Amino acid sequence: MSETAPTPDFMRRLAAAAAAETLPRFRGQGAVTNKHAAGFDPVTEADRAAEEAIRALIRSHFPGHGILGEEFGAEGTDNSHVWVIDPIDGTRAFISGLPLWGTLVGLTVEGRAVAGMMSQPFTGELYYADGEGAHYEGPGGGRRLAVRPTTRLEEATLCTTTPALFDAPRRKLYDRVEAAVRLPRYGTDCYAYAMVAAGHVDLVIESGLNAYDIVALIPIIEQAGGVVTTWDGGRAEGGGDIVAAATPELHQRALELLRG
Repeated sequence: MSETAPTPDFMRRLAAAAAAETLPRFRGQGAVTNKHAAGFDPVTEADRAAEEAIRALIRSHFPGHGILGEEFGAEGTDNSHVWVIDPIDGTRAFISGLPLWGTLVGLTVEGRAVAGMMSQPFTGELYYADGEGAHYEGPGGGRRLAVRPTTRLEEATLCTTTPALFDAPRRKLYDRVEAAVRLPRYGTDCYAYAMVAAGHVDLVIESGLNAYDIVALIPIIEQAGGVVTTWDGGRAEGGGDIVAAATPELHQRALELLRG
């Protein structure tokens, strides 16, 4: 197994380890805890159990690597190689019984995302990038992922989890992009980024992301031919305000509106 590019088999093992904890609890009416005193940021037993399973597998194969996870924080993150985990991205969808959540695991080397996976075990889908390209495995077989060649906002499909997550200034900028596209869709969480890589969606715009929300998705989109940056055009590994686009031309047109 390459030090910088985990094999597809290891991606599958990570997905299976997480699925063993998430699937039995999906639509199972399990307990939900709110992590924040103000607002609602849910976490479930499935989140914690899946992250523990993923961490155990990484430690056993890459004992010298660091790990950053949503539920259990950082360990060894001064290492050049750091795995970034969101055991259930889209917990709100998970607790609502909607199969638009996914397990995200990404690998950074010297701060740059080089490999990653998004697994949706209920639908049996795995999207991953291994340094040699982006790939899909699931219903219908397997294939290499490729973005579609959309360059005009007027022809684009845009996704965001919900416009309600934008603060007032960002909402105004986002609304400018939404008004320019052909079709906006909401509530898709990490699934939207996979759809960009798969050639079904052209643009994703979100705000206030953490590193574990985006690191795994960056290489999947980039190795499928797309572009992922912050709204100011910087690298997206640290999270923040994110725009993912199928083509450089579409990305530039979105940035122009998001910059005001």
